[in-house]
Amino acid sequence: MSETAYVPAPALALTPGTGLIVGDVSGPAQIHGVHGTTGVTQWKALASGADLRGGWEAVEWACVPPGGVSGEHLHTRTEEVYFVLSGTGEIYLDGTAHPIGPGSLILTGLGTVHGLRNTGGTDLAWLVIEMRSPHFSAALAADGLTAPPSTPAKEEFPVHTARLHDLRAERSVSPSDVFTGPMRSISLRAVDPAATTELSADGCEHMVFVLSGTGWVENGTDTAELGPGTAVTLPLGVRARIGADRGQILEFFHAEVAVAGREPAR
Repeated sequence: MSETAYVPAPALALTPGTGLIVGDVSGPAQIHGVHGTTGVTQWKALASGADLRGGWEAVEWACVPPGGVSGEHLHTRTEEVYFVLSGTGEIYLDGTAHPIGPGSLILTGLGTVHGLRNTGGTDLAWLVIEMRSPHFSAALAADGLTAPPSTPAKEEFPVHTARLHDLRAERSVSPSDVFTGPMRSISLRAVDPAATTELSADGCEHMVFVLSGTGWVENGTDTAELGPGTAVTLPLGVRARIGADRGQILEFFHAEVAVAGREPAR
């Protein structure tokens, strides 16, 4: 594991219409030979698209030791977000290496070959969000595996696009110039000591990953503690309040995904 003091959080039951999905990075699996390479990757799923409506495939945490590699591979069905949490390394995009470190945000569109290498002296950990493309979602719906999209899927494979951002500097990024799917925004947010903020999954779904500080999240019936390494996902229809403990600034990564046909009238 990296040197960050990850704090586990108690799980909340997923109750349709009111439930939160709360997870943390404790107890990861040991995965050997990820994407055809050698070595071990620590990995844990934080949320599954099976519990969500917005075209999510999965939210995951991954970590490789110094010298470790996540092998180069091609996505033909899903678009992917990498957000570097700790360590330093290189991201390979269609064979070109780019330096990455804490705060690096990589948006990988369909048809782009990508991989990652730890070039530093400490563990390299990153957050992964994998999103189904509209074309793939439509194919799943045709097979009866998902609810049909409310808007027509457009043909988009392959597009061969990727972008590298410094989210620490930019604070907010729109993935629309890379992704064909419904992800609206990616940002870094903070709650001041003893303050609160509210999230409402009204026509969209939210995913939060705590980077620093401590606090809590509640949905009106249940409360869970928050600390670095805690993830909270809000399915469609859920409302939640996030608060920072006294003396703590709660900083978190935030992704918002639209749900086709369910966005409120403006």
